[in-house]
Amino acid sequence: MTKAELIAAMAAEAKITKAAAAKALESYVGIVGKELKKNGKIGLVGFGTFSIVKRKAREGRNPQSGKKIKIPAKRVVKFRVGKALANKVK
Repeated sequence: MTKAELIAAMAAEAKITKAAAAKALESYVGIVGKELKKNGKIGLVGFGTFSIVKRKAREGRNPQSGKKIKIPAKRVVKFRVGKALANKVK
């Protein structure tokens, strides 16, 4: 599903305009990003939990040349699915 398809589905489900659905989606994405940066965790009961985890620096290989390269440490977003969402997907 693309972003445009998601916006259309949200608009149809909530019986709102596509513009309002797009604004709501952009707002949601922005708030999730800000909250993760600020607190490092967001939990939505039944849906899942977004959290920040630190990935250690490691050594990798350039697939084209085979040379060893250093991959720096960084923070990444992790999502753990909630029970209700997991049951819907089964």
